[in-house]
Amino acid sequence: MDFLNIKDKYFVIFGLANKKSVAYAIGQTLLSQGARVIHVVRSPARQETAVRLCPDCPVYICDVETEANIIRVRDEIAAKIQAEAGGRIHGLVHSIAFANYSQGIQPFHQTMKKDFLQAMDISCFSLISICNHFQELLAANASVVTISISTTKMAAENYGYMAPIKAALESSLCFLAKSFSAFSTIRFNAVAPGLLKTSASAGIPGYVDSYLFAEQATLRKKALRTQEVADTAVFLLSERSSGITAQTLVVDAGMAINYFDRDIVTKALS
Repeated sequence: MDFLNIKDKYFVIFGLANKKSVAYAIGQTLLSQGARVIHVVRSPARQETAVRLCPDCPVYICDVETEANIIRVRDEIAAKIQAEAGGRIHGLVHSIAFANYSQGIQPFHQTMKKDFLQAMDISCFSLISICNHFQELLAANASVVTISISTTKMAAENYGYMAPIKAALESSLCFLAKSFSAFSTIRFNAVAPGLLKTSASAGIPGYVDSYLFAEQATLRKKALRTQEVADTAVFLLSERSSGITAQTLVVDAGMAINYFDRDIVTKALS
């Protein structure tokens, strides 16, 4: 028996940007297990990239900042899966985040309202809106997984205002799980990785130094791999995680417990 039992089931993934994306790794892992994957990307340029990387997957465009786009792509996907898979999606991945760092990193108290609200809209509210509009397409025991960060309570200056927004994203899981429980057993969880080598992270000022520090802070002294995050997400998408909902699973190779590592402390004091 297939342990994950995801063969021939449909999974919709929002957020593929390129080959380094967590969304891409999740999609490839699902495909390797026989699942059917639909990608949803932000722009025509990203659609071209996704089609090239995933030639066997349908790819749709949706800028989630506009709610009408979510409704449109819902209808487009519905038309496809109703013809091929009985009209049901068994898993949905939300791997979307955006922050405007065009002015560089500013002290948190100088965060501009328009930047904060835009990031909240795209990075957090989009999950709520997608779940709302895709509700009728989700199987009664489907799984929704979003991508967060390993901790929202560490004041990493170069991450700016995105940590409070990720905290709101994680809190939203509890309310989604509760409201959907009135008519389904759909589960809502987050995978919260430590620092990864992705194109999105490369846009954060000073990220390389933070990444190298994080690598030394892991128990194994080896950086977290995107595939490790994808494997966790695929587990949560499968029925094998049926007892887990409204949770955030941290995947950081032990980084969070190792800040007093002897070598790190010695280097800091030398």
